[in-house]
Amino acid sequence: MNDVTTLRVPVALTIAGSDSGGGAGIQADLRTFAFHCVHGTSAITCITAQNTLGVMRVDAMPPEAVVAQMQAVVEDIGVQAAKTGMLLNQEIISAVAQQIEVLQINNLVVDPVMVARTGAQLIDDAAVKTLGDRLIPKATIVTPNRYEAQILTGLKINSLDEMRAAAQMIHRNFGVKAVLVKGGGMEGSARGVDIYFDGQSLETLTIKQVDTKNTHGTGCTMSAAIAANLAMGNDLKTAVQQAKVYVTTALTYALSIGKGQGPVGHFYPLLKNSPSLDCLDAHF
Repeated sequence: MNDVTTLRVPVALTIAGSDSGGGAGIQADLRTFAFHCVHGTSAITCITAQNTLGVMRVDAMPPEAVVAQMQAVVEDIGVQAAKTGMLLNQEIISAVAQQIEVLQINNLVVDPVMVARTGAQLIDDAAVKTLGDRLIPKATIVTPNRYEAQILTGLKINSLDEMRAAAQMIHRNFGVKAVLVKGGGMEGSARGVDIYFDGQSLETLTIKQVDTKNTHGTGCTMSAAIAANLAMGNDLKTAVQQAKVYVTTALTYALSIGKGQGPVGHFYPLLKNSPSLDCLDAHF
């Protein structure tokens, strides 16, 4: 008879859209969870037809279907952390926000997917308002990019000082435990610099700038890595710092696939000429 080893591992839930090109959305989230040896579960909010060149079609899931997925996971498996990504419309956002409370989901990372890194708005104004009113206040941490932070604050953000002001304003206005304003869309020396604020500690997170066009899924990956680290039991600041290291390294080994913007290298230890890293030691 073969010996069977049963492992108990942390569980994380991603509530987000499906990216058929595999670079962002739940596909990126599940790979990120797996890298951290966290069991990944999902509630799909929408189906996209997209590749490295862009998005061709988006189909929303019925809000009831999103709720059913969340309930099925939490009531049986349980989750130690969750993250939200593209929620697409007002109805889905409202349903997810309600279930976060009903299911008592803790360690919630909200990636407020409203605006692409290019500045193009992805959801309508009613959905933006619902996101701010219903979901963001329930977050442990919210991770807006430059343009999303501008919408949430009304500020113009062109410098690190303006990023710091936005982080503090979001924390004050929405009541979240912490804010991470991401600098991937910034210019010059501020590009790739993130600002973290938890009400007491105002941190400037800088590792290195990575010169690559293949950045698809960076925001999804960052929020998923924070959720994975929280599921593993790390404190919030450590979770953010570890996620920053992971994303920066994944960008260093980004994938040059397709004709457009490729994804980051979520599984970089498996790539030729990348650093070896035992999954079980992936805590850095």
